[in-house]
Amino acid sequence: MRNHAEISDIELLELLRGGDDKHAFNEIYARYWEKMYGAAYKRLRSTEVAEEIVQDLFTDIWLRRDSLHITTSLPVYLFSAVRYRVINYIHHELVKNNYQQTILHSTRDFDNSTEELVLLSDLNKRIKTQVNLLPEKCRAIFELSRDEHKSNKEIARSLGISEKTVENHITKALRRLRTSLGSFF
Repeated sequence: MRNHAEISDIELLELLRGGDDKHAFNEIYARYWEKMYGAAYKRLRSTEVAEEIVQDLFTDIWLRRDSLHITTSLPVYLFSAVRYRVINYIHHELVKNNYQQTILHSTRDFDNSTEELVLLSDLNKRIKTQVNLLPEKCRAIFELSRDEHKSNKEIARSLGISEKTVENHITKALRRLRTSLGSFF
């Protein structure tokens, strides 16, 4: 058996395409893995990503070993392949980050005012319906308080009743509204 460590890169590539592919591949891997890793790491500063890029490169070489035709020297080919893979990775990361930023900004700027207006309109209709179902005196006091923004003292004076009675009617109206509108929230 030949010592693959003494064989040139050109001969290793020929052996890789020929029948001695496993031993030739192992020698190429042993010669260049660390250099390719260093090149990837220098640009990315990430151990995991650099290892992944180099592993993908050598996996691709192994899978294409029968049809692999390198027109330059093996080191030039490998460094170029690593460089392009690093560029593709960086490009992919930029696109991913831009997409994430776009999504982040679009969700922050999402305008759902139409939906909110519809919900507010529905709520106002339900409140008016429930207020109309209140007993007449209770409804009149509630409307003076909420629609005309009168104080309890002003309502009591204008209707000739005590402030405590006004408070009781407003409390009664609010309790009934809370109970009847509870399902809305």
